Amino acid sequence: MSARELSYAEAVREALAQAMEADERVFLMGEDIGVYGGAFQVTGDLVHRFGEDRVMDTPIAELGAAGVAVGAALAGSKPVFEFQFSDFATLAMEQIVNQAAKIRFMLGGKVSVPLVMRFPAGSGTGAAAQHSQSLDAWFAHVPGLKVVQPATPHDAKGLLLSAIDDPDPVMVFEHKLLYKMKGEVPEEAYRVPIGKALVRREGRHVTIVATAIMVHRALEAAEILSGEGIDVEVIDLRTLRPLDTQTIIESVKKTTRLACVYEGVKTLGIGAEISAMIAESEAFDYLDAPILRLGGAEAPIPYNPVLEKAAVPQTDGIIASVRRLVTGRI
Repeated sequence: MSARELSYAEAVREALAQAMEADERVFLMGEDIGVYGGAFQVTGDLVHRFGEDRVMDTPIAELGAAGVAVGAALAGSKPVFEFQFSDFATLAMEQIVNQAAKIRFMLGGKVSVPLVMRFPAGSGTGAAAQHSQSLDAWFAHVPGLKVVQPATPHDAKGLLLSAIDDPDPVMVFEHKLLYKMKGEVPEEAYRVPIGKALVRREGRHVTIVATAIMVHRALEAAEILSGEGIDVEVIDLRTLRPLDTQTIIESVKKTTRLACVYEGVKTLGIGAEISAMIAESEAFDYLDAPILRLGGAEAPIPYNPVLEKAAVPQTDGIIASVRRLVTGRI
């Protein structure tokens, strides 16, 4: 496949455009996604290319708009609903959790809900407590929803196209700090499979399982730790539900140590699920140290930039924690 360099935001936009060109049932909806181009300028000029019938600005009413999206999916369309911030999903949880996730089950599989919801998520932009959360684990708790979290421009395009193809509702979490990140993205309408993690870096001494921007911080930490003789394997989870347990298990059996690094609040986060899964698997007998979880602080995200950084894992903290896990020293 032919590749060129795109930003994460450009890769998402290209996926949306290719899906809309290939299937007239696909349409976009969300607050300010039309002429304004989206809160993070992701939808860009798509309204000029496809018209207001397929790139629809919605009122500031997330619950109602989510209901429209669920109804449209049930009626045969394939809506892609952009929330301005992932935090605003809290206003639409009834439609997402009680309707979108359950209708196929409640009607005996006779209907499907081919709905995609996109959530700009995470901290680092100074947007304070109500606009900076990482709520991906909430949705991964719900049977009937699939949850993906691309960490690169390549995966942002490929996972989004897979999500649009899927007959079930898919929640796509896009970290806001990644929108400007650039990387190789093929021009073709390729797919990245939902439910498959990726080993971003091979290693022998410890496995780091990370999500979103933490993948890049983990890779930075791994490079620095390699200078100390600590060989780190980094797994990009990519999909939270369904979880690729086998890739994690095989890695832990090889390295004998595990660190889970994620931005959401540590308690009951995705790292807790991964830790429990390893404890219940054959990989548990291979562990040479307790499992380490590095998650967000037990507090809302602060506005102050120094406190904001302190509230979520940073590269230096990953280095220190993994060093201690492997060597027992600070």
